[in-house]
Amino acid sequence: MKHITTVIMFVAGALVCAAVLSPAAQATGHDGGTLKVCADPNYLPYSDRDGKGFENEVAQYVAGKLGTTVDYAWADTRGHGGFSEFLSRNLDNGHCDVVMNMPYGNQEELTTDPYYVSSYVFVFKKDKGYDLKSLNSPELRKLKVGFESETPVETGLQLRGMVTTAKPYDVGGKSGTSPRSVLEAVENGTVDVMITWQPSIGAYLKAFPDLTTVTLPNSRATGSPEMYSFPMSMAVRKDDQALKTRLDVLIKTNRPQLQAILKKHGVEMTGAGAGSTMNDL
Repeated sequence: MKHITTVIMFVAGALVCAAVLSPAAQATGHDGGTLKVCADPNYLPYSDRDGKGFENEVAQYVAGKLGTTVDYAWADTRGHGGFSEFLSRNLDNGHCDVVMNMPYGNQEELTTDPYYVSSYVFVFKKDKGYDLKSLNSPELRKLKVGFESETPVETGLQLRGMVTTAKPYDVGGKSGTSPRSVLEAVENGTVDVMITWQPSIGAYLKAFPDLTTVTLPNSRATGSPEMYSFPMSMAVRKDDQALKTRLDVLIKTNRPQLQAILKKHGVEMTGAGAGSTMNDL
């Protein structure tokens, strides 16, 4: 999302889930109120008005466990000002109480304990058999590379002097553009390999059976460690510690069920994301 990817850039030195009770729900002890969720009405596979995204399904599950119903505050996460402006206008202004996908530890809002970990990936045609293990893989310099701009991947390519020869894509910054388009760029040969956030393309991969993915590992070139895998949380306003606590309890007791929803939508878990507790992340 530049939704998630831009926020990841901010967090990592550097693309989602949060939900919390509205004041009405708090007053009724979580029964009979609404879960006010900030979401994009047209950004699958994350969310849409028809409820087909994985954020929609996570929100419905969380609301059910809290004894509430979901009430959406719809807004474009890729509009003017990007995801930070979306948070400011909607979550911070009280139009909603939670966002369903936020990198853990983000400083703009209060994040819950993570409920999954995922990663950036290389995407390429299976029959090419590229030997790609990291951004340091020698073969990568011989290929036409595409990447999502303003993400940790762009920084990693810059460190290696490769960004000027690679092709930037801005799905996360352009309203109406589907993440499916980056897979189409690999399919039609515009690029040989695409580097993108796995949750953004997981739901579409089954439509491209000739493509494969390889997880981009965290690594170090020079200076600070490079991060390409991220624990993902839900997020509430900074003064909503009580709501965060309720969600942390829900995540702790329902993490396998939440991750099952994500897997159904093609989201791949990375490392400790596959069912561990916060202490393991």
